[in-house]
Order: sequence, then C-alpha cells, then structure tokens
Amino acid sequence: MTDSTRPEGTRTAAALLVDCLATQGCERIFTVPGESFLAVLDALPDVPAIEVVTCRQEGGVGFMACADGAMTGRPGVAFVTRGPGATNASIGVHVAHQDSQPMILFVGDVARAMQGREGFQEVDFPAFFGPICKWAARIDDPLRIPEYIARAYAVAISGRPGPVVLALPEDMLVEHVPASLQPRPQALRPAQAVCPDAMRALFDMIGDAASPIAIIGGAGWNAKAREYFRQFAEGIGLPVATAFRRQDAIAPESAVYAGNLGYGPNPQLVERVKSADLVIAVGARLGEATTDGYTVPTLEHPGRTLVHIHPDPEELGRVYRTDLALCCAVDEFAECAALWDHGDIIPFDAGAEAHTDWLAWSTPQPSDAAMDLGACVAAMRESLPADTIICNGAGNFAGWWHRYWHYAAYPGQLAPTCGAMGYGVPAAVAAALRFPDRTVVAVAGDGDFLMNGQELATAAQHGASLIVVVVDNGAYGTIRMHQEREYPGRVSATALANPDFAMLGAAYGAWSARVETTAEFLAALEEARGRSGIRLIHALTDLERIAASGATIAGLRARAGRTA
Repeated sequence: MTDSTRPEGTRTAAALLVDCLATQGCERIFTVPGESFLAVLDALPDVPAIEVVTCRQEGGVGFMACADGAMTGRPGVAFVTRGPGATNASIGVHVAHQDSQPMILFVGDVARAMQGREGFQEVDFPAFFGPICKWAARIDDPLRIPEYIARAYAVAISGRPGPVVLALPEDMLVEHVPASLQPRPQALRPAQAVCPDAMRALFDMIGDAASPIAIIGGAGWNAKAREYFRQFAEGIGLPVATAFRRQDAIAPESAVYAGNLGYGPNPQLVERVKSADLVIAVGARLGEATTDGYTVPTLEHPGRTLVHIHPDPEELGRVYRTDLALCCAVDEFAECAALWDHGDIIPFDAGAEAHTDWLAWSTPQPSDAAMDLGACVAAMRESLPADTIICNGAGNFAGWWHRYWHYAAYPGQLAPTCGAMGYGVPAAVAAALRFPDRTVVAVAGDGDFLMNGQELATAAQHGASLIVVVVDNGAYGTIRMHQEREYPGRVSATALANPDFAMLGAAYGAWSARVETTAEFLAALEEARGRSGIRLIHALTDLERIAASGATIAGLRARAGRTA
C-alpha cells in the first residue's frame, strides 16, 4: 500500500516495529531478505540510523547477531524468513543461548489465517525455539508491538543474557496502527545489587582458605567487571582462571592470571583447581566444557567450598552444590569486591605462581613441523596490535590460539562456548563492522571455513576489513582425534578433499596466499598486515600433529595399543 492510500493518521505495523527498534538503540540488523517481512524491508530506509547488513545464509545471520550482542552487551538483531530461513538461523540462537549472549531473532511468519494449516514453510516457532531461547512468541496484534519489543530487549539483557525469538505474521506487518502509538522507552539492564552480608561471608571464607582460586567470565561480563575483578584478585593474590573461551575476561598481563579451562588446558592449572579448598565462580555457568565433564571441580566437591556469583537465580544451585550463592550483576560484584576492605587478608603467593605457570605454558616451544602453528601464533602476537579481535569456530585448530594468543583487549575473543562450527568468519565480519579501527582475525579450520565462508561476500559488500587464516589439514580434525582415540586406525567419514582456499578467497576479492611452511606464513602475515580489506592465508598443516596439546595420531594409536 502506497503512502497516498494509507488511512490518514496511521502507519504500518512494520514502520512502528522499526521505530521501536531504533528507540531501543538498535544500530544494525543482519538479514537474508524474505518475502514474509517485505513490509519491514520497506520501512527500514526511512530509519537511516539502522544499518542493514545483507548476508548470504541465515546461519551467518544468526552468528553475526550473536557476536554483535557479545561485543556490545545489547541484543544483536537478526531478521529471517519463515521455514528454512528460521531453521538455518536456529544455530545462532542456540549459540547465543549456551553462550549467554543477548540476541533477538525476528522471523517473518505465515499470515494469521494460514496458521495451523501447515501453510507454505509454516513452523510453530514458539514451540520450535522455546527450548533454546529465553522467550519465544508471535506478535498477532500490531497494537502490542511496542510492548513486545520492549519486553524482548528487557528479557534478552536481564539476568542471564540470552536470545529472544519473535514471529511476525506477514499480514500483521501491513496492518495500520494509529500514528500516535509510540515506542516504549529504551530497555535498561535492571540493577542487581550486591548483598553486604553475603560479601562479608565471602571474605570470611577467603580469609580461612589456604588455596583459593577464581573461575571467571560468562553471563553479563563486561569491561567494568574485567577491570574491577583484576583489582580485587591482584589485591589478595587470588589465582584467576577463565572459563572455556572466556579468555578476555581478565588482562593476560595480570600478575594473577592462571590461564583458561576447557579443552586442552594447562595440566598444572587443572591440578590447581582440583586441589583448591575454595572455588569462586563469577559469571561462569560451570558448564561441561569448563569443568571437564563436571569433574574440575566435582559436582559435590567434598572437603571444598564453592561460591557461585551469577546474575540469574535459576543458575545458582541448578547443577552444582553451592556453599554460598550470590545473585547479582557480575560487574557490580567485581566493583564491590575491589572496594571492599580486605586489609586483614594476607595476600596469597599462589596468584603469582599460577601466572608463572601460565606464562611457561603459553610460550611456544621449537618444533620441527614444516608449519609450526605455535610459532605462527607467536609471530601474530608480535606483529598485530594488542587489541586484535580473534574469532574462531570449533575445531582442534583453535587450540593453538587458545593456548598461545594473549587476549589483551575486551572484547578480544569471539568464540562459541557451545562448540559450533562455522562461527569464526561471520563473527569476524560483525566485529570488523562494529570496530572498523581494530584488527580482526578469523581463524578457521578447513571443515569449519566451508560452513560459512560464503560470508566473505558479505564482508566485501559492506567494506569490512579482516584477516582470515584457514588451517587446512584435510580432515575434520577434532573428530579424527576422537576417532583415533576410540577406534585407532579405523578412519571413517573424517577425511576432506578441499578446494584451493587461496583461490577461493581471491574470488571474493581478497588478497590471498597459500603457505606450507612457517617461514612462508610469516612472510604472508607481514604482507597481509600492510594491506586492508579481506586478506586470506591458506595454511596447509600436517594432520599428524593434531592438537596444540602435543597429541599426535601416532601417539593416540600407541596409547590405544594399536599401530595401524
């Protein structure tokens, strides 16, 4: 319907929805356009404050929105169409849910009269998304759009942050609402004060402890939490470990940083957590990856005390037996802890000892490998800015960066804690658009890259500048590692026949290089560093050296008692 035929004093529901997004502070949406929300696409040009990023597949849309929410602390916003669009995008919702990142996915839906008839591409979206998001609903009444949008933002950022999904019937979007109907005010994070009595109890526990340790990073973590928690921990010499893929939660140069938990951690750090008499978890869910299958620490942790600080009361005591639970915003807790009078606590020596252990663990040792990834990461640390953002999906390749890269800035790490492949490239595109003055690197395995590498077209279209390192060992390496451990020598479904990734990058307009040795990688890195736009380094590596922990295929077979 054109402006001339709209009833006087009205506007479309889609126009109201876009205005509501602008009122909430939305600056950018990620989308693959669909006919089910054409009215929204029509309304967006009238609100130039919202940039529209056109992507190439809805999985990339979901990952970009999730990454954007992780960087800003405000919901990343995505629009996709019904059916295949929504199901493709569901991976981004799942990551946002498990990673505790704020996100809102809008799904164009079938017309209301078609619902329940299995109309074209119809899915019951509240039922489909309900288990993997904080709230899923359908807006059937256009007059309630301001209410739904304000609630969506409030839900996404409150407590444990996470995703919200709203379905938009296409006929609802073209209805007219009174022009006087206005958006609700911007949603703000509710205040979550720290309980003074709980803080006193915590400091009594710290005073009584002989070997405490903190595990940090997760729901609601931000720059404020990072700085204040560092002040608190350094003040008492408290060793600080980061949860899985939360390595930017504390500055790596902190004198008490002990390294990261998760897959392939420093064995000395694991032993330190196992022997701790007091574990203080702040923001972390203490999920399966961080705790090595709920063993570090154990669920009941006999003879040890667990303090859990988290912004969502439903997370406290849900899995672990908790001796002291504090429900509050983690940044408010960190500030309170830093400013609390802890003069009676004699600083622990363990913080400095743990940091020394980590420095040794994170320093690459010489290798005779033609492509020594440890040396490559070390070279990147020396040549790229300290505030570089490292983005990766899932796979053994990421272990070299998790071990040897020092995540000096916040945000400095975009990596899915739920282990989703294909996240790195879309996340890097989102990061390059969000922080155009910072260096952004996407690290991807060969299998990982081909899941969402098409989003390099999005990067090119929107002028994003990023470096892509494709680590190519010709296999789904992580699964091959598990395969060799459980069924040594019996290779099935894990070998990959790959394209020339350097040529593929060039097809997207990237400067690219194919490298097979460490020296060639260093030369390519230096060339890439002096350029802008998309730069892709195709690094061919030896499958035998399958993990940053030092594991080899031959070693895995030998430990399993098989040599062939």
